[in-house]
Amino acid sequence: MSGTGGNGKQHHGEKALEALGRFLADHGWNPRALDEVAGYSVGFEGDHGSYHCVAEILVEIQQFLFYVIHPVRVPAERRLAVAEAITRANYGMRIGNFELDFSDGEVRYKSSLDFDDEILTPPLIRNAIYAAVETMDRYALAIVAVSRGEKTAADAIAEVEGYR
Repeated sequence: MSGTGGNGKQHHGEKALEALGRFLADHGWNPRALDEVAGYSVGFEGDHGSYHCVAEILVEIQQFLFYVIHPVRVPAERRLAVAEAITRANYGMRIGNFELDFSDGEVRYKSSLDFDDEILTPPLIRNAIYAAVETMDRYALAIVAVSRGEKTAADAIAEVEGYR
């Protein structure tokens, strides 16, 4: 299949969106189509929280993005401390990364794939999604502790990563 032309890439990206929707539905994620982007809204119940997630296909450039949004917004006065915590967590992270929106305090974890001219398969989707939700859930309590000023960034992340 040649996906070098604009229409080919568009078609390929649309097929990926269909595959993503099928995967989510087949695996009990109860996807809800998004209006503003090509993707789905889903929820995930972890050991340390309930998370809103967004699974998005960038159709034109054939990329899959999966965001897991932490349920607690970071207060303005704690954003630098949380930024330090997620920077410490991101160091050495193999799949994905944490992000902090300084304007509103939203913390999210992003996993992504570039599937340019490849088929977005269920195993690829699964690996991206589960890496993201498991990582967010693993670090969720540390983010809350730093956000509330209960722990320093260094202590909270060291505790999660087993250094203390």
